[in-house]
Amino acid sequence: MGSVRAMGWVGVVVAALGLVGCGPEEAQQASAEVPRPVGVVTVIAEPLVLTAELPGRIEPMRVAEVRARVAGIVLKKRFEEGADVKAGELLFQIDPAPLKAAVSRAEGELARAQAALYEAQARVKRYAPLVKIEAVSQQDFDSATADMRSAQAATRSAEADLETARLNLGYASVTAPISGRIGRAQVTEGALVGQGEATLMARIQQLDPIYADFTQPVADALRLRETLSQGGLSAGDRNALTIRVEGTQYERQGSLQFTDVSVDRGTGQVALRGKFANPDGVLLPGMYVRVRAPQGTDSQAILVPQRAVQRASDGSAGVLVVGEGERVELRPVKTGVMQDSRWQISEGLKAGDRVVVGGLAGLQPGALVVSHPEQQASRQ
Repeated sequence: MGSVRAMGWVGVVVAALGLVGCGPEEAQQASAEVPRPVGVVTVIAEPLVLTAELPGRIEPMRVAEVRARVAGIVLKKRFEEGADVKAGELLFQIDPAPLKAAVSRAEGELARAQAALYEAQARVKRYAPLVKIEAVSQQDFDSATADMRSAQAATRSAEADLETARLNLGYASVTAPISGRIGRAQVTEGALVGQGEATLMARIQQLDPIYADFTQPVADALRLRETLSQGGLSAGDRNALTIRVEGTQYERQGSLQFTDVSVDRGTGQVALRGKFANPDGVLLPGMYVRVRAPQGTDSQAILVPQRAVQRASDGSAGVLVVGEGERVELRPVKTGVMQDSRWQISEGLKAGDRVVVGGLAGLQPGALVVSHPEQQASRQ
């Protein structure tokens, strides 16, 4: 602490004690001083996961746009808007009548092509032995062979047309491509869809699990990756990320999925993505959240209850400790991060110090005290 700050604390001590002399009368009064009972917490060094709280947005794991793949009139809507749907579930029914007619027409074309192929194959079969004895000219045989191959090609084309017609008939039943939550319908019964374009009919988003996208300075992101890769987090912290919905107490644990392959040149930030379970569907796409990301572990962290830290008028921090002779001392400290109801103390305390946390009202440095241990419930 700086000399000015130390002098400030000394002034507080002097004013509180009112030390103007130490004659025999004062010594007699001091000997008759009654100790004050106070509660203390003995400082210990413990592991602390250092975290950074960053803004983020919820994104769905998968998004599927349900579109009309054939032209037709929508006959029925088979789902409830905002409900969960399963992959393959029927959503819309497009009028299948014209498509069934197309299938029948393709079947007729295939039958015609197969008949022509049969005739061409029979001709080649008849001409094959005759051409050897020159009862049929080679030119006629070659022409029959060409007709057969042309009929084979026409048959394959007719088969493909029939397969396409059947596919289109299947597309008249519009189904969910993925499981998820479906939004509002973009079309209603009676609407003409698929006329010249694949009309958007609805949108499905998979919400469990779900992603949270956030950004972080590249140096911090590298420390996070190094901490995870080296096992710097304890077993209970393997789900390294925590998200909290802004304005609520709702929290959810998750894990880091990836960091982007490039850094924003303008801000020096890198994009990260966390994955979180969302079985109750509370987290919705676009929701603003706070992401708590670990930055490493301090294995010898000093933590004291928040109520033990006092602030001077200049903002400097100090705590009262029980020193020699069971007298209270004011110890200037430097605070770090807040963890729940405790301050991290980066300077000013060491393991074994007894910090006053109870009976602080009116307590002044230099006072004689009798201390008793506080319950460790303050270390939440």
